[in-house]
Amino acid sequence: QVQLVESGGGLVQAGGSLRLSCAASGRTFSSYAMGWFRQAPGKEREFVLAISRSGGSTYYADSVKGRFTISRDNAKNTVYLQMNSLKPEDTAVYYCAARSGGIRYSVPNSYDYWGQGTQVTVSS
Repeated sequence: QVQLVESGGGLVQAGGSLRLSCAASGRTFSSYAMGWFRQAPGKEREFVLAISRSGGSTYYADSVKGRFTISRDNAKNTVYLQMNSLKPEDTAVYYCAARSGGIRYSVPNSYDYWGQGTQVTVSS
């Protein structure tokens, strides 16, 4: 069992930056690939970024390439989402998720555990 807790969301102006953190419980954090998803009101949950167990491989949605970065610190059981050059269309609830296996990193159903989400609002 893995529990995930996101933090760092808030209100920011367009062009600004935020850093989200996702802290995981348990001693097996390095056994899980991690992903960030987001869901805006009235829309489906969409993939944002993912990172492999070791952190050696990362995957990005086209919409965030060059602006968002994912990283992890296995010693701290934490995964991070650095968001730069934020746009109003980035406004959503952001969720981190843990996946024990498989390669479908962009598919929500591939993930075993989810956090409760943190709101990010970007004003124009």
